[in-house]
Amino acid sequence: MPNEPVVSDAALPGVPRQAAMRFIMLTVLIDMVSIGLIIPVLPVLVGTFTGGSQSDQALWTGAVGFAFGIANFFGSPIIGSLSDQYGRRPVLLVGFCGLALSFFVTAVATALWMLIVVRLFSGAMQSNIAVANAYVADISEPELRAKRFGMLGAMFGLGFILGPSMGGLLGHFSLHLPFFVAGGLALVNLLYGYFVLPESLPKERRKPFRWAAANPITSLSALTQLRGVGKLVAVVACAGLAQFVLHTCWVLYTTFKFGWGPMENGLSLFAVGVSSALVQGVLLGRLLNRFGAKRLALIGLASSTLSYFAFGAVTEGWMMYAVIICGLLGSTAAAAIQSLISGAADASSQGKTMGAVSSVNSMAAVLAPLIGAPLLSMVSEMPKGDWRLGAPFYFCAALQLCALLLAWTHFRKQRRARLDLPSASAHSDGATI
Repeated sequence: MPNEPVVSDAALPGVPRQAAMRFIMLTVLIDMVSIGLIIPVLPVLVGTFTGGSQSDQALWTGAVGFAFGIANFFGSPIIGSLSDQYGRRPVLLVGFCGLALSFFVTAVATALWMLIVVRLFSGAMQSNIAVANAYVADISEPELRAKRFGMLGAMFGLGFILGPSMGGLLGHFSLHLPFFVAGGLALVNLLYGYFVLPESLPKERRKPFRWAAANPITSLSALTQLRGVGKLVAVVACAGLAQFVLHTCWVLYTTFKFGWGPMENGLSLFAVGVSSALVQGVLLGRLLNRFGAKRLALIGLASSTLSYFAFGAVTEGWMMYAVIICGLLGSTAAAAIQSLISGAADASSQGKTMGAVSSVNSMAAVLAPLIGAPLLSMVSEMPKGDWRLGAPFYFCAALQLCALLLAWTHFRKQRRARLDLPSASAHSDGATI
């Protein structure tokens, strides 16, 4: 089949693909642990500069998140295109170096403006997710991509098992300690990548860097033109926005509603990580075989819609854990949809395509603090346990419902097109007789 991507082994001399997969999984794990370390403490650190007002704390946490998101939005397609020209390995190494520097500077920040500046820098450098996804696409046959994206997702989940729980524990003693530890782990990843991680993209499949292609808007436009993708771009956008609103609001929401501190938030994110790793690392392959990528995407979107609503409606802290358990299948949607988009791209454009997908998520990360933080700020003075404190999560549920409807109509249209194809061919054959 001439249009089917061919995965070359030339980039991995003497290194089996399975070994390369293990290398990139460990790289992503260390990366996510270092990022997860700061999640339970960053909003609290912001609060030390806002004078004790919960409303101001929510708004400034949103500003810090916006700084990261806007830099990441413009940085992701550039990093993805650079990896298509120079290879995945050197781009990953530069990213690890930038991350380490940003963590150390955050640890010694003495004012809000310093936090915002360093998050701008961190967002520009933190495009390792797009490059890691392209790395997996490089070394995987099309039929294995969904499963391997799920394995990569399991590493994200495992990173969120270890990172936030460690960050919550360390932050219980010092708000600055998790940032020093995160910086140290980023340096470990730099050394590991330099001495161990093989390159995945052979020179004959590399493409020259072009600024026009690295423009995030151009990148998004190219993504919408991939055959068979269509409304899935909007699905990624809605689901990504919901996820980043949750990321923006989780720590402060649980603090305002249940009185949680870094330790409790670290444990709750530990539970989220366990559920994600279980589903994507253990169950995803079986679920894909049973339901297929399209049906599993719909199931995952439906499950996460209900979970978002329940997160906002619960009145006691222990109920958050019940929702995490009941919403296990929600973490399958991203891997299923990502595999469908990756399958529509040719082998030489995986970095650009995954960079474009990352740009969609980066745009969501830009918008999420602008939406989630004001929503939370508006209700931040409500009494503990009040259902109205869940306003950001109700918004997430509505977004996820939109994503579900868009995916359902897209898959339905594709199915009708396939059913109509034999009929159209028959009419065509009859006309030539």
